[in-house]
Amino acid sequence: MSKSFFPLLKNTSPLKIVGAVNAYSALLAERAGLKALYISGAGVANASYGIPDLAMTSKDNVLEDLRRIRGATDLPVLVDCDTGWGSALSISKTVKDMILAGASGIHIEDQVSNKRCGHRPNKEIVSDSEMMDRIKAAKDSSVNDFMLMARTDAFAQEGIERVIERSNSYIEAGADSIFPEAIINLEDYKVLSENLSVPILANITEFGMTPLYTEKELLEAGVDMILHPLSAFRAMSKAAEEIYNEISHQGTVEKKLKKMQSRDELYDVLNYHSYEEKIDNLFSKE
Repeated sequence: MSKSFFPLLKNTSPLKIVGAVNAYSALLAERAGLKALYISGAGVANASYGIPDLAMTSKDNVLEDLRRIRGATDLPVLVDCDTGWGSALSISKTVKDMILAGASGIHIEDQVSNKRCGHRPNKEIVSDSEMMDRIKAAKDSSVNDFMLMARTDAFAQEGIERVIERSNSYIEAGADSIFPEAIINLEDYKVLSENLSVPILANITEFGMTPLYTEKELLEAGVDMILHPLSAFRAMSKAAEEIYNEISHQGTVEKKLKKMQSRDELYDVLNYHSYEEKIDNLFSKE
């Protein structure tokens, strides 16, 4: 396993965690000075498979993206594991597989297996005890430096008091941190911070239920981690859409060159010239 989240949480408040949909995105995030990465279930479904985030991707699909990203960077990676993909034994194996593939942490949620996006209506959640069993199964395969995060989608249906009750049950079952999904005001984050004994994460996803609070606002509310799961992917997709339309309707991208990363900039990120130098040295004549 690579770097752990726990030292970062001690030294960085709040810790910014950003989504990367592929290895090159991970390199760009690292180059920008960011310290932690995220693999979103929606990102895997949307970017890698072109399908909605409706429990149609598998554990192996997520592991494939994780391995590619892990091959490019040593930054800690938090992985969205949905509901864990199966029974208690399957969840336990999920954790083992994620650790072997290089994850530094995962989150498992309390939605039913046929889950929905956390910012969509009509979510259904399991009982406290069923989610506790999921966490216990995951904890059984965890290791000391691995962060096991429990995500709860209870706020939309049950309110903040039940989020607190559920979260404390999940902590009792072995969760190292809590991800309360679709919180809609800062006061609720503050209440959670005051009533939970582990770090909490705020999911600041665009166009969702949670307002785009600033880092300062979330810090003052007691938030320990700020997740930006798909920000870069959304920007990349909009840019790609613009370029494809330009090619389709104008037949040239000459007017769009300033919006593109240059070949030299790409090579710089990839450290391309060092690879060329190695090839030249390897095959140079005596």
